[in-house]
Amino acid sequence: MFFPCSTQLTSRDVHLKNEVREALNPLMEDRKANIIAAVSILALLAVIIVARVSLKLSRTFFLIAGVDISLILAVICFLIIRSRYNRERKLLVSKYVSEGRELRIEYSFLRKVAGVPTKFKLEDLEEATDGFRSQIGKGGSGSVFKGVLKDGSQVAVKRIEGEEKGEREFRSEVAAIASVQHKNLVRLFGYSCPNRQRFLVYEYIPNSSLDIWIFPDRGNRRRSGGGCLSWDQRYQVAIDVAKALAYLHHDCRSKILHLDVKPENILLDENYRAVVTDFGLSKLIDRDESRVVTDIRGTCGYLAPEWLLEHGISEKSDVYSYGIVLLEMIGGRRSITRVAVDETKTNTKKKKKKLEYFPRIVNKKMRERKVMEIVDQRLIEDEEIDEGC
Repeated sequence: MFFPCSTQLTSRDVHLKNEVREALNPLMEDRKANIIAAVSILALLAVIIVARVSLKLSRTFFLIAGVDISLILAVICFLIIRSRYNRERKLLVSKYVSEGRELRIEYSFLRKVAGVPTKFKLEDLEEATDGFRSQIGKGGSGSVFKGVLKDGSQVAVKRIEGEEKGEREFRSEVAAIASVQHKNLVRLFGYSCPNRQRFLVYEYIPNSSLDIWIFPDRGNRRRSGGGCLSWDQRYQVAIDVAKALAYLHHDCRSKILHLDVKPENILLDENYRAVVTDFGLSKLIDRDESRVVTDIRGTCGYLAPEWLLEHGISEKSDVYSYGIVLLEMIGGRRSITRVAVDETKTNTKKKKKKLEYFPRIVNKKMRERKVMEIVDQRLIEDEEIDEGC
């Protein structure tokens, strides 16, 4: 594939150019010293020849010849000593470079094992993502790109966009997820913040987000080629998300409120196990705090009533959002949808759209004991579930 050349050098090009220059400098100095030594020896030999011709075998000739031969031997000794010195220096440099590389690899390995985020250079992320070409997602806070690090690890690089909001979400996300370790929480490999740009590097989760797999929406299916999760898989996802939220609320040193639990923020790995992600709106609170008052944040349809009533938030806010997600997983439809309705006025038939609130429909169907009308019809058609289970 051909890409047009650019006349501007990137920071990576400048760094590579400096490395090449540093590597060539010793070679150029050795070559220059050898040339000077060779010219000096030839000049001294020429002096001896001229003295022999002009002075014959006189005492002055032998004095000049002795001095010249001494100088020639000194130059040869200098070349031998310089050659040995350069050889030993190269061995030491090679040894230090090798040890430094091993230390960097060991340090990187220990950071990864300990779960400590690494600060990446922008050029490393550009190389990993092929210049941010492979976009795999886009949300309200930024875009996500697939990449491969130098050690072969597949990652998802999130580029947070916006100034003030982006900075706040960047700090919230790093503070919330950097110190937690749980199999159902996305793992943060590192971050980068060059020139007011903000990047977060996460592990790559192959099967995209939950909404692709539970909503029969053509846009989502076209975007990622998702399918339909079975009843058992949905049950396992529900358990995984519950474990992740319980860990954030009860097992961390500081209580972490996610505050944006929704299918788009629940990823599925290669075994269709759930991994909770996107902590841009999260909030850390002390363990002795029961609830805090803060600005309304989150997604419409998943906001707990206490947000709107300004009663403060707590872990119950996440539990409410989780409950809405459970209903959506069971019904295979959004909590809030627009449906078309026919309206006849003076022999004129118009189509309007109204909002349907799925939890209200669930409440009504449960009162009427029509449970199966709530369940995703695709599961019923595949005979994965019946009213007796």
